[in-house]
Amino acid sequence: MQVQHAPHPDKLDGLADVELVELARRRNGAAFRIIMQRNNQRLFRIARAVVRDDSEAEDIVQAAYVDAYAGLGSFRGEANLATWLTRIVLNEALGRRRRQRQLVGLEVLDAEAWRGGAAMIETQGTASDTDPERAVARGQMRQLIETAVDGLPEIFRIVFVMRDVQELSIEETADVLGLPPATVKTRLHRARHHLRRALDTQLSSALSEAFPFDGARCTHTADIVLQRIGLAQVPPGRRDGAEG
Repeated sequence: MQVQHAPHPDKLDGLADVELVELARRRNGAAFRIIMQRNNQRLFRIARAVVRDDSEAEDIVQAAYVDAYAGLGSFRGEANLATWLTRIVLNEALGRRRRQRQLVGLEVLDAEAWRGGAAMIETQGTASDTDPERAVARGQMRQLIETAVDGLPEIFRIVFVMRDVQELSIEETADVLGLPPATVKTRLHRARHHLRRALDTQLSSALSEAFPFDGARCTHTADIVLQRIGLAQVPPGRRDGAEG
């Protein structure tokens, strides 16, 4: 099948998700790249909330994109594209955990969640006002936050990352997890309660920068996925007669 050579990405940036999906269905690699770039941060954070490992989470995101591309024909726009992708990456992450560690379902974990408790981390002081020290302090604070979040039981960790790190709504979080909104609120409340015991409230400003997935890593993931689904851009000298 002939790969559709994409126009310059600048011409696609302003398109709505549904338009990008339609282009991606026609094997437009540039359109699918933009879909990935729009959702990489969100999906990486959610995958990492399950597996608590950067490399594993990145691999899960790539596998989820491959599955999503294969299933684009089933996407009807009834759900938000980001929500649809989130379900795919969450299922991939939970399935991988289940295979590797014989993880039980979320509802069973709900009853077992706090047996043994969660790891707690003491608050550290803030840095001085000089810029280099402040930069180091911010890195240390982010590390503390990520470690504290990793210490939460899974059912609370996933909700916390969706709501407070990725800032999804209560309704979307409940929809993705298949939970009543009230349960999402309860789990979020418990997650925050235990995190407050591990972190000083001054660290909350660093949440928006936790678990970064941008720049070269974002581009690398998009490149890998496009290669795996056969939509990698053909070098200019090889375009004539190139097959997908």
